[in-house]
Amino acid sequence: MMIDPLWLLLHLLGLAGPGILAIGLIFWAWTLIECVTKEPSEGNDKIAWILFVLFVPFLGSLVYYIVRRPERIKAVGR
Repeated sequence: MMIDPLWLLLHLLGLAGPGILAIGLIFWAWTLIECVTKEPSEGNDKIAWILFVLFVPFLGSLVYYIVRRPERIKAVGR
């Protein structure tokens, strides 16, 4: 059985556990809900972002939050 080095590092630092998983799940759900409710329905952008956040959960949420959300807020204002 192989041990994932990232998991081992997080576990040694005390960051792996139910708390970090709960925070990640809440962040993922929040970005998904925000994408569904506030993303403009122009073209296929909304569908693409929803699929990206759904199928690549943590990375998709981070990319949406860092890249797309500020652009949307600047363009649409919400």
